[in-house]
Amino acid sequence: MTPELVVMAAGMGSRFGGLKQLEPVGPDGETVMDYALYDARRAGVKRVVFVIRKDIEAAFRAQVGQRYERWMEVAYAFQEMEDLPEGCGVPEGRAKPWGTGHAVLAARDAVKAPFLVINADDFYGAEAFHSLVRWLSQPADGEACDFAMVAFRLENTLSENGSVARGLCEVTSGGRLSRVVEHVGLRRNPGGAGAVEEGPDGALVHFSGQEPVSMNFWGFRPAFFPELGRRFRTFLEAWGEHPKAEYFLPSVVDQMIQEGQAQVTVLNTPDPWFGVTYKEDKALVQQRIQALIDAGAYPASLWNDHDR
Repeated sequence: MTPELVVMAAGMGSRFGGLKQLEPVGPDGETVMDYALYDARRAGVKRVVFVIRKDIEAAFRAQVGQRYERWMEVAYAFQEMEDLPEGCGVPEGRAKPWGTGHAVLAARDAVKAPFLVINADDFYGAEAFHSLVRWLSQPADGEACDFAMVAFRLENTLSENGSVARGLCEVTSGGRLSRVVEHVGLRRNPGGAGAVEEGPDGALVHFSGQEPVSMNFWGFRPAFFPELGRRFRTFLEAWGEHPKAEYFLPSVVDQMIQEGQAQVTVLNTPDPWFGVTYKEDKALVQQRIQALIDAGAYPASLWNDHDR
């Protein structure tokens, strides 16, 4: 069964100051997401499900979805705050949906095959897509939920312009994910290499920068959705009254690993990661994409390239 692609594109874009998913970074007006879809199609993906918000649907369909329809089947799912288990409600003061786990859950009725999950505003590289598509095309291994993720090095995922959230991973000698812990305030160490994060007591926690991290590039199977929904209810029972609580996808996977309910194969890639988290990141992303074009990795115009 050919894997599908789920693109989490419902982010508010608050740090970027707008709909960063639609911001052009390529020489012919391409977005970071355009390069991801191009790489996914080259890896064999023929169907994409965009997870968006209802209030950006018209702009998204016009500026994004319609362009892909000539060479990939396009579907939509909607991440809304009100999409909750029966008996649960939106707490007072809640201003945005419930995070990446909720975003994937929103696609439960649209996805029918093994699927890749990506952020809309991250550049992952061609080999990352090829490796995950190859893995998803194989039969599931064992009785536990069988997942995969593509890992990147922490120092290669930091922004020069502010803090970022990353899931730091522990990997066994056999290449399985043993733990992933979400960190929400990571930034470059101003005094040298690596990264730092301010702890609850104000003290700085230091990282080497070599740690593998999750960039929300996952491989799942449809059987994951019921478990994701069940755990969402449990999350809401504990945190539903907190207006800023988020249901993080890496945290869900980590819980399942610790309970022996999932095994996750970690795939490594030589490709660089980069993305637009802050408005100031755009210039560097443009430079990196142009360098890849100059090296022959991508055509000067994705939309005029017919070898797809």
